[in-house]
Amino acid sequence: MRAFRSVFIPALALIGCTAATDAGNAGQQTAGQSVAGEAGRPFQVREIAQFREPWAMAFLPGGRQALITEKRGAVRLWTVGGQAVDVAGVPQVAYGGQGGLGDVAVHPDFANNGVIYLSYAEAGENGTRHAAVGRGRLVTEGGSPRIENFQVIWRQEPGFDGRGHYGHRLLFSPDGQFLFISSGERQEFDPAQDRNSNAGKIVRLTDTGMVPSDNPFYDQGRIISQVWSLGHRNPLGMAWDADGRLWEIEMGPQGGDELNLVERGANYGYPIVSNGDHYDGRPIPDHDTRPEFAAPKVTWTPVISPGNMIYYTGSMFPEWRGDLLVAGLSSQALVRVDLDGTSAREAERWNMGQRIREVEQGPDGSIYLLEDERNGSGGRLLHLTPAR
Repeated sequence: MRAFRSVFIPALALIGCTAATDAGNAGQQTAGQSVAGEAGRPFQVREIAQFREPWAMAFLPGGRQALITEKRGAVRLWTVGGQAVDVAGVPQVAYGGQGGLGDVAVHPDFANNGVIYLSYAEAGENGTRHAAVGRGRLVTEGGSPRIENFQVIWRQEPGFDGRGHYGHRLLFSPDGQFLFISSGERQEFDPAQDRNSNAGKIVRLTDTGMVPSDNPFYDQGRIISQVWSLGHRNPLGMAWDADGRLWEIEMGPQGGDELNLVERGANYGYPIVSNGDHYDGRPIPDHDTRPEFAAPKVTWTPVISPGNMIYYTGSMFPEWRGDLLVAGLSSQALVRVDLDGTSAREAERWNMGQRIREVEQGPDGSIYLLEDERNGSGGRLLHLTPAR
């Protein structure tokens, strides 16, 4: 029998849904409606905008505006307390299944260079698709906002004909020197262990897409030189803690979602080991049967289906400082994971009543959530502040 490594707290009551605005008004500011919920919860929730299939969010320096990606291929520049407008110059995406426009990240020196990064599914040869990452300069002066000089700096290799498990979350190192990319194994299993593929890996590059010479496999081949860690399934969240440790969360198969402490050059074992099983019921050996593979710090069965993850550093929720916050898709939850050095456990879970794609910390320490698309009616941007 598999041992649960997470601690489950009974979910609080569902947050009731306000009437959704028409998808044609996606990105428009709402009246700041309160979203009903059970008293005693540590936060209050307000619906403040709505978007079409939102996927990711990143605040610009100063905290007055944020970039929000929509899976079909749009980037919206949203002003806090105002409207969202389209950003031109977005690359064409291969929309379908889990594919489309993905993450957005802001260069650590954005205030001086204006550079942003996008990840997305891109069409390849012979009906294949792959994740890609590119960078360009966000220009907001002299007309409508636009991305100029967009250039692809990384691609998944090889391409695959499926439309799942792109991963493609983006995260800069604390010193701002390196870009980490989570690369899913594309529902193909074997690429996670294949040294001639960068799928099923955590990739580490410079901000311009070069391979750092201190990567663990730098001198062992062109593709494997990009890799920081391997043996991942569908990594959809990465975060640094205050001590410079990299945490990663990924979807397991049938059971076995994983929170991993990512170490340089480590192999996390998928698909050879997992704390879940194949969807057809065939068992996969647990991590404890193969000690040469790095074991997760937390596993979830039933799964939470992580959308992304942040390390909370704000003061608005002081009891959360130093913990991880995880967006839950199938679990329709916001999950708090308590960190204690290199140990972790699930501490709290709040049922949000909808699939949560993204959790983001605002500049003031408040929390923003992006809902996944709701039956064609768009996904709401929710704002969480401490309960009165």
